Amino acid sequence: MLTINLAVLLAIIVIVRLRRRTQSRSRFDEKVTVVIVLALGVLIAPTPIGQGILNALGQLASGITQAGR
Repeated sequence: MLTINLAVLLAIIVIVRLRRRTQSRSRFDEKVTVVIVLALGVLIAPTPIGQGILNALGQLASGITQAGR
């Protein structure tokens, strides 16, 4: 349960950080945002929601590959 709560907190932080204007971001600020997003991905990946997202993206990639042939 702690993982999901921390993931929700990180998701809110990411949304708030990405809503800021692009011109007002420094390189360091962008790097911090990337690190937070990666941490969020690591927290979401082992959950059932993360597995569902992985399966959906896998099916989408497979469909795109099949359509390209």
